[in-house]
Amino acid sequence: MKTLDVFCEIPCLTERSKQLTGVALQKKWFKSADKRVIGQYLQKFIDYNSKELKFLDIHPIIIGSDQNIALAFRSSSYIGTIPLRASDTGKQIGDFVVTPRFVGCDRFEDYIEILNLLGTEISPEVIDSLPLVSGKNFRPPLYLEAVKFITSLEDLIQKHWRKFDNIEMISSQPFGQINWSKYISEGYKVENRLRFPVRKNILSEFHNEYSEIRYVFDICRKELISPNTPQRVKSSIRTRLTFLEEKLYSHKPKQTKNILIKSSDSLVVSNCKEQANKILNFNLVDSTAWRVDFSDVFEKFIQYIFKEIAKESGAKLFSNFKFQSKASKRYSWELKHIEPDVVYQKDSFLVFIDAKYKSHLYNKYDKSELLKEDHRHDLHQIMAYSSFSKTVLKYGVLCYPSDRVEIERIEYKNSINEVVNTVLIVGIPLKKDAVKEAKAQLAKTLTDILDT
Repeated sequence: MKTLDVFCEIPCLTERSKQLTGVALQKKWFKSADKRVIGQYLQKFIDYNSKELKFLDIHPIIIGSDQNIALAFRSSSYIGTIPLRASDTGKQIGDFVVTPRFVGCDRFEDYIEILNLLGTEISPEVIDSLPLVSGKNFRPPLYLEAVKFITSLEDLIQKHWRKFDNIEMISSQPFGQINWSKYISEGYKVENRLRFPVRKNILSEFHNEYSEIRYVFDICRKELISPNTPQRVKSSIRTRLTFLEEKLYSHKPKQTKNILIKSSDSLVVSNCKEQANKILNFNLVDSTAWRVDFSDVFEKFIQYIFKEIAKESGAKLFSNFKFQSKASKRYSWELKHIEPDVVYQKDSFLVFIDAKYKSHLYNKYDKSELLKEDHRHDLHQIMAYSSFSKTVLKYGVLCYPSDRVEIERIEYKNSINEVVNTVLIVGIPLKKDAVKEAKAQLAKTLTDILDT
């Protein structure tokens, strides 16, 4: 892939990217811009691309002035790709790419492992935009869609998907819908006088739509065992492919360009058909601006870890539990409820947990005011949740992504009434391999708190 295809590539949760100097930008991207007022062109560049930058939640930062001016970027929890236009000509230039903050060789293999672990999926959002200059290089790969199809197909084969097939057969008696034209053309032969071509509805799982699904399965299987798919993904899905191949052995594949989704289809069937059509149309869809919000993935990941801890400790766990507000009249801006991501309960002991997919633990010593404001908001939120505990000692957990599992304990004490509010800052890598260590450290921490 040409380097000219990409204007800038940074990981998500980047507090401040490497600076792109005004001089370098003018030489490479804004060649007809006046060097003496390059700052104006940078501001115009931001204005031209404000819609796309907002979609990907990218915050441009202009640094310096005049000949020493530079441009940097702050990314959030979104990954994705957007097209950009130049400020001097208005013409399309390279794409802006935000990648997952993973260390693997492939940017999506950790993502797939997590989705398989959680039994859920987060689908990309797209908007109408100019086609990406990088084309299909920076969109989710086919094997990612193939894994989603395999998951939906596993749900489908657990159901009895029977349909009436209208087939033509030869009968010795005239009944049902008779193809008289065909009968007349063949009826001149004496031996065919009692051979009636009739159409009959037969209820069976061996119908055309299942054959089309089998055709898509074969495409996915070929992709998932190909060199395009990372070895870790191949290893994790090999057994599932073998199981499905045995289940679909009797279904003969039928080639198709699109599988019709009917209003009468059940949710499981329509989901599988929808994902199958994504596979069939994968190379036909123009690459436009897209994004995936990893904060959703991280929230479900944290809920999964605490759910496993609760099972082993005999505690109760409440995910996305709502605290309802009660008021006779509501303001238009009033919240009807507040909702922590997780509430961990054992006896009368409550711990409130919130997952925040933010960059704080990747920037521990950065004095950014934005980081402080974000953390202040997070802190006030978790302490508000903790106020619903009846105990004098109140506990909250703020979970941030990090490079390693780490737990920091901070106590806030009210000297007026001696109430202590303890907040745990917990760092957890968004990787399947981190689950075991995270469970062990968090379980020990919760046990120590209970014993105090």
